[in-house]
Amino acid sequence: MIWNLDTTHANVDFSVKHMAISTVRGSFNLFSASGETDDATGLPTKLSMEIDATSVNTNNEQRDGHLKSPDFFDVTNFPKISFTATKITGTPSELTIVGDLTIRGVTKSVTLTGELSSPMKDPWGLQRCSIEVSGKIKRSEFGLTWNQALEMGGVLVSDDVKLTVSAQAVAAVEVAA
Repeated sequence: MIWNLDTTHANVDFSVKHMAISTVRGSFNLFSASGETDDATGLPTKLSMEIDATSVNTNNEQRDGHLKSPDFFDVTNFPKISFTATKITGTPSELTIVGDLTIRGVTKSVTLTGELSSPMKDPWGLQRCSIEVSGKIKRSEFGLTWNQALEMGGVLVSDDVKLTVSAQAVAAVEVAA
């Protein structure tokens, strides 16, 4: 079955440690995704996502501007972030997705884990399912190396970034020929 992302019921979120004492959270407001599942197993067989890096939102305009700058995402030269699954294993309730994540023109393999719901019919007769996955990356591996040393030791922004995608998808409607 072919699925398309319902962006009104989806979130692409990230978090980092700030000064090693607190967590700063952010999200991307604009993205698209599609996928396919095997009708027999219910497991995804294909999954891809494209994120508009210019839509980064941390609820702080100054910080968002810095994240869009060449110090981080460099959205003028790299306006998109993409993910394409290369291997999907497990069960719908214990899903592992390995894929290629591209940020700033650098592609690295990442592993996301989570779960996929069983399809259900919504009040308008459409088939829907949801997926929730999370993982962790090192931002320095994608060229996001800006940082500032702290007087007491450590750095301003952690290298580890936690990622979470929560999304609802709608089955593509086939049009009769």
